[in-house]
Amino acid sequence: MRGDLVRKLLARVLTTGLAVLSFLVVALTGATGWGLALAVAALAATAWERRVRPTADGLAESVLIAAGILVGYARRLDAGFDPALAATALVLLGLVLLVGPLRDAGALEIRAANLPVRSWTPLVAARLGDALLALLAVVALAAGLALPAWVALVAALLVAAGCGAVGLDLARRRFRPPAGGGPVGRALRRHQPEFVLYFSAPPGSEYQVTMWLPYLERIGRPFMVLLREPEFLPAVAAATRAPVVFCPTLRTMDEALVPSLRAAFYVNHGAKNSHCIRFSQLTHVQLHHGDSDKAPSANPVSAIFDKIFVAGPAAIERYARAGVEIPAEKFVVVGRPQVEAIEVRREPATARAHPTVLYTPTWTGHHADADYCSLPVAETVIRRLLDRGATVILRAHPYTAQNPASARQLARLTELLAADRAKTGRAHLWGAAAGRDLTLTECVNRADALVSDVSGVISDWLYSGKPYAVTDMGVDGEHFVERFPLAGSGYVLRRDMSNVDEVLTELLDTDPKAADRWATRIRYLGDFPAESYAEVFLDAARQQLAADWTVPAPRDGSPVPSPAG
Repeated sequence: MRGDLVRKLLARVLTTGLAVLSFLVVALTGATGWGLALAVAALAATAWERRVRPTADGLAESVLIAAGILVGYARRLDAGFDPALAATALVLLGLVLLVGPLRDAGALEIRAANLPVRSWTPLVAARLGDALLALLAVVALAAGLALPAWVALVAALLVAAGCGAVGLDLARRRFRPPAGGGPVGRALRRHQPEFVLYFSAPPGSEYQVTMWLPYLERIGRPFMVLLREPEFLPAVAAATRAPVVFCPTLRTMDEALVPSLRAAFYVNHGAKNSHCIRFSQLTHVQLHHGDSDKAPSANPVSAIFDKIFVAGPAAIERYARAGVEIPAEKFVVVGRPQVEAIEVRREPATARAHPTVLYTPTWTGHHADADYCSLPVAETVIRRLLDRGATVILRAHPYTAQNPASARQLARLTELLAADRAKTGRAHLWGAAAGRDLTLTECVNRADALVSDVSGVISDWLYSGKPYAVTDMGVDGEHFVERFPLAGSGYVLRRDMSNVDEVLTELLDTDPKAADRWATRIRYLGDFPAESYAEVFLDAARQQLAADWTVPAPRDGSPVPSPAG
């Protein structure tokens, strides 16, 4: 997270500094060529800033850059007053002032994928800032080559025409909405979704949705996915055939949540979940995106949902242990369907000559009391595993790079694994090879043992029956297992790594807790037949779609009351 802040500050300094410098060089010196080159560099910095700060307001910088380019253009032509250049200046001024508001207005429009509708206006509006930067670059190039001013004017008018079309369509949508709702709402009413998967989260969290999509599709009922952040739209749409809708405002949610919906599923406790909870005619079901003993897994906010799907009885006990009072009838034990493809190993796997160990460090969390990350001390564990001849699969949490210190620690571990692979030929995996090319299930099936922080990975691993070690990164000491009961059937690594050799011997050689894990497995993952394990979730989900509920017939072309009404 500090790394993001540094990048944003650097982008701001570069953009502002280069914009000011380019204008001063053109306006106060005779180095017109250098000034135009600096203006192009300022445009590149502006483009980069918009990647790291999508909401950046670069109005002042754009005005300075445009002014510098136009002054340099006039000097290059050296022909006195040029009407075409003056007209270009007016068009550029208008574009600089209008592009931001048009882009912001377009960002408030509903967008969709996997629906037979094409809503070009929001997409074009989102690219207007890039179009303006490209136009300024073209004008700078024309100035540098001393081309006639009408060349720049034509380019400016083309971009202005696009802005005008976007502005007119946005105004029409806002002040004269079509009868029967917009095209997205009409398409959703034709689709007749019976439930919605609602999602809002920070960047990089799409895995929380994609882990559930295959099982929601297996329910066998039409559904939709509703997103509250635009960056998730491409990835989520590529992972399902169901309609995926981005709703930036409550008004667009009113359009998207059509009357055929019966239930809403959630995969986290995002603050914006309350925007959907207000639709009281829906049954609201919390699925979670993993099962662990972390503090967020017993979030009191869970009480706002009508049903809370949990993997096993241990999850219900976790809420009670945290003092969160939730009526028992709200809980539904459904197992953890994502583990159905994990291979179960019942026979002991002790004293292997060259074991494969999966190491899954978690991230530092939003708050200090949720920081279970073992990366600061992980080098000791990795070195001991390599000394024992182990092959290591290093699968880091997707949020790891948000913390610069964690990113550096992870890089050090990959250096160790790369050096050992070059020396011994052991097929260690890390980075994309372990986190993107392989699923978590595939990593679990390849490994003989797990070393993990307190996280949902342990619950998934537990299904395999294989041994695991848990890092104690807090100050709980002998009370660690009381706070995190899942560690009771694993082997606990102390923060100072003083017992690392003892733990690795138990983990890889003797495994004295093999019998304990099977009882823990039932408490955490339910006692369901392996051949129909995922069916428990599917049946519970179908029960939320009441059989006696009548789906209203689509009424294309006529107004349909919003769910809120």
